[in-house]
Amino acid sequence: MPKKYARPLGLLRCTLFLLLGMIPVTLPAQDFENNRPTVQAVPLAERPEIDGEVREDDVWQAITPFGNLIQTQPNFGEAASEKTEIRIAYTADTFYVSVVCYDAEPDKLVVSDARRDANLDNTDAFIFILDTYKDSQNGFIFGTNSLGVEYDAQVDNEGQGNFNANRQQGGTIGGFNLNWDAAYEVKTKVGEFGWSAEFAIPLRTIRFQAGKDWGINFRRNIRKTNEIVYWASLPIGFSLNRLSLAGTLTGLDLRNPGNLKVIPYVLGRLDRDYEAVDTSTEFTPEVGGDIKYSITPSLTLDLTYNTDFAQVEVDDQQVNLDRFNLFFPEKRPFFLENAGLFSVGSPGEVDLFFSRRIGIGDEGNIVPIIGGARLSGKLNRTNVGFLSMFTDDVDDVGIEKNNFTVARVNHEFKGRTALGAAFISRTGLETDDDYNRTIAIDGKLGLGNKARMSGFYARSSDPEDPDDAHAFKFQTDYQWNNWVMRAAYTEVGEGFNPEVGFLLRSSFRKPEALVLHHMRPKRENTKILEYRPHISYRGYWNFEGFQETGFLHVDNHWEYKSGLEFHTGVNFTTEGVVEAFEISDGVIVQPGTYNHAESQLIFFTNRSKPISVNIRSVMGGSFGGSRYLNSATLSFRRGDKFNADFTYQYNKFNLPVGDFSANIFRSQITYAFTPTMFVQGLIQNNTTRELWAANIRFSWLQRANTGLFVVYNHNLQDGSPLNNSIIIKYTRIFDLVK
Repeated sequence: MPKKYARPLGLLRCTLFLLLGMIPVTLPAQDFENNRPTVQAVPLAERPEIDGEVREDDVWQAITPFGNLIQTQPNFGEAASEKTEIRIAYTADTFYVSVVCYDAEPDKLVVSDARRDANLDNTDAFIFILDTYKDSQNGFIFGTNSLGVEYDAQVDNEGQGNFNANRQQGGTIGGFNLNWDAAYEVKTKVGEFGWSAEFAIPLRTIRFQAGKDWGINFRRNIRKTNEIVYWASLPIGFSLNRLSLAGTLTGLDLRNPGNLKVIPYVLGRLDRDYEAVDTSTEFTPEVGGDIKYSITPSLTLDLTYNTDFAQVEVDDQQVNLDRFNLFFPEKRPFFLENAGLFSVGSPGEVDLFFSRRIGIGDEGNIVPIIGGARLSGKLNRTNVGFLSMFTDDVDDVGIEKNNFTVARVNHEFKGRTALGAAFISRTGLETDDDYNRTIAIDGKLGLGNKARMSGFYARSSDPEDPDDAHAFKFQTDYQWNNWVMRAAYTEVGEGFNPEVGFLLRSSFRKPEALVLHHMRPKRENTKILEYRPHISYRGYWNFEGFQETGFLHVDNHWEYKSGLEFHTGVNFTTEGVVEAFEISDGVIVQPGTYNHAESQLIFFTNRSKPISVNIRSVMGGSFGGSRYLNSATLSFRRGDKFNADFTYQYNKFNLPVGDFSANIFRSQITYAFTPTMFVQGLIQNNTTRELWAANIRFSWLQRANTGLFVVYNHNLQDGSPLNNSIIIKYTRIFDLVK
């Protein structure tokens, strides 16, 4: 097959940038594995008043505080520049945490977003993680900023997912689940001393095993100095999710709390489809809801009827600039709770269970969910999960009624080691021999705190009984002493077809590797916080030995103490095309092997500032010609109320078989009246589809992301109305067992 080559003009410059980053550094030595702190929780006879006034509350002042947080940046290993006082207490039904974040300049506190679950990375914030099973793997995260924002998430597998799934859009599972929403209370107070916060977390909100100590760690962000500090100090490159390095919380004497919640909803929607024969507006009322019952403190049963997700933000527009599948992450709350427990495979590339297959058709059309059940949680050291959902038929697109079933078990041993199995099935309810099933085993072997081996093996089956219906992956990784090293091999057989999963591409053999080093300059007066030189490779071959993709990436990240950061890199690519494909209207890439190189530059300013910029540019060869992939995001905030992101993606291809461009504009605007009442607007333009889409949502939140939602959707194509809808939904939590 013919070979075609191209070289970007910036290749030599990027390579020099990388070489300049290779300078010697030294860091303080610390015993992270053995020197783990311990603290004791205090039982309370009297409850504190949750109002943020920690320093004025006699209940809190009777408890001895602790703190002594240690920096990971900018000055690794040094004490925090500001004092922090933390206290922990509990009653028979509630877990309490209070913090006083002293700050010499409280007028410089940074708050960028007042919404629930707003990103706290670029604000003054306090965050903690609870390992309520003390298994060093799974945890619940809670956090807030000086405004009292509710931030919560679930962590499984220490937050570790697939290391380069090549996603075009970030997913929501694979170790960290921000969309888990807990029912708890947090209040804050700002004063001349700095700011303080109080958390009251009902024990029925979290899962735990009575009679055990908990793992725990705390993080504080001090934005005026770009500090990140931890209670249980962590090596460079690690985050709060690394539960095997957390501290220990003792003194807990907890009983099993009752938990029975009913979460009904009522909904009314007006829809108008301008492409239908009858274009009149149609009104549809809906009722449904969920029931949540804790069988034990660590095992929960969820029931759902007429499941609805009208308030969920629509998908981001994407353009397919290759011949493989696009990845759209799951955003629906019911499927996101405990999503990590059901995750099997390689997230974003070989997902054996991908919950978007339930209730969303191949073309993105909505498939009604009749109802279902989920049992999830932990029995001693064994994670168990069972999910069964029933979907209705959709005559317009030929979709019949189906049952989707997932059974998952995963036993965790000591030392970050586990062994699991899964069964995933789709069964048609109206046609004989209409089924698809996948069975899998997976596991991981921890090699101390520094290294790990992991992998899975799976087979699929259906009435056609294809050959080579297998998939497997083996991965080994090392992360310690400022090094990150990973290597993996994945194989997907030609007959492997997990209909309830996701394949980025089918039928391949793929080796991949990554080596990355965190380098901190030893000079105290330097403006550079860290260099991150790294090299990675991934390659895809088919079963005839033909290479379909090769991607060698050489890069260095330059992170400044001011928050400025840029990445300079070069990519060497191979694209092997077996069959001609249409990359754009009338532009058909011919079979052949195309070898190219391209330069890559990523730049962003301090994201905690009122105005920040993020630019990504890739320039080089593609399919015998050239491509220019450029995107820029302008972020603007005014106080804690108004946030806006404006993104423009410009994709230009000049190929021997034709030229084309594919561009996307996206604006995301939020105005928060309070942390629980806000309006959000997502307006997108896709030039490939000639589509304008608007999704505007008003939310008045109550507990655990329930409340009143008003949603307006409007779509235009080729300048003409396509469809629109107005949805009003109200949902509420009723606690039937106190």
